[in-house]
Order: sequence, then C-alpha cells, then structure tokens
Amino acid sequence: MRWPGAKSVLSDWVSNGSGPQDERITNLLVFGFLQNCSNYNFHEELELLGRELPVPAYLKEDYDDELQTDGNRCSYFLDGGARDSESQEEIIQDIARQLAQIGDRMDHSIHPGLVNNLAMQFMNVNLSEEDRRKHLAAALEQAMQTYPKDMEKEKTMLMLAMLLAKKVADHTPSLLRDVFHTTVNFISQNLLTYVRNLVRNVRTSDVSSLVSH
Repeated sequence: MRWPGAKSVLSDWVSNGSGPQDERITNLLVFGFLQNCSNYNFHEELELLGRELPVPAYLKEDYDDELQTDGNRCSYFLDGGARDSESQEEIIQDIARQLAQIGDRMDHSIHPGLVNNLAMQFMNVNLSEEDRRKHLAAALEQAMQTYPKDMEKEKTMLMLAMLLAKKVADHTPSLLRDVFHTTVNFISQNLLTYVRNLVRNVRTSDVSSLVSH
C-alpha cells in the first residue's frame, strides 16, 4: 500500500508556502529518523505511534520479523510491489536514514544530564505544547555549543533536534508520543525552509552528499 497522493503532496509542499501538508511531511522525516537509528529502547511505542500517523504503510509493518542485523528495516523499499525510485516517500526516508547515521555517530556527544533534564520537563503533564517547545529549544541550544562546527547550522539543528527526541524516548519510552509531536512542531516552525530546500536539492543530487557530516 502506497502513501496516497505522496507525489502531489510533496510537490505542493515544496513549491508553496507553509500549509496543511507541512506537518505530514515532517512527521515522515522524524518518524524515519527514529526508525533508522541503530539502537533504541522504544520499539513498541514507535510501532504504536506509526499506526496513528499518516506515514507509508511499509513503515508500519510488524517490527519483529523485519529487522536487519543492524536494527534497520529490511523491508525498507518494499510495500507489496515495485516502488518508484523517485517516490517522495523514498526521498524523505533517504534523508532521514542519512541523518540517523550522523546521529548514531554523535549519540554520545550529548551530555546525559541534558537528556535527563529534558525528559523531566516532558514528564510534567501541566506543561503546554509551547512550553515543551521552549524546553526543547533550550536543550538544543546547549547541545549545539559542544557540537562540531564543520556542519551548517540548519543541518546541525535538524539532526540534533531529532537526536534529542530519540534520547528522551530512550530515557523514558512513554514520552515518545509527546516528544515526537513537539519535535515535529519545532521543525515545522523553525526549519521548514531548510527541509524544503533539502528535499528539492535531493532531486538532482546524491542524498549522502547533502546530509553527510
């Protein structure tokens, strides 16, 4: 089963201003990043989240018999038939996979205390979504201070925002849904232009050359 209308959806999203499809595309990017991280402790929570999101069916299949030895999905490009190599889902998922590889390499560069503090903030059920975004932004700013400077700022922000979400969910798997949606909202509000350009450029460039460290 293919994601309905994926080609036209992303074409509109890339060419026009912010609209109702923005969150849908960012959902796919963040979900793909989390799913392609090499090690995580929230498999069940991610599977449940995938059932709730408008992401391609091939990302929602049973995890138990689809994992590769490195923890990634062996059914990555399969959805019951041949997939268009230029499909929009594949472009986003390629970007997510490459960013996840960078995240794996930098996973230990984020101080555990920063993750613990952010997880504690997300455990506060009285926080508004705006407050959660502010806490995520503050944690991201701290993480960027110790991150290597040889990567463009927007790319660093995008990768670290998703990596922080992964590490908070690793810390407390029950927080996955909240931290996922906050991260999607943060990216949509702060990095939408960068993600648009990244997707557009992938059409004529190699993915790894665009998102590699």
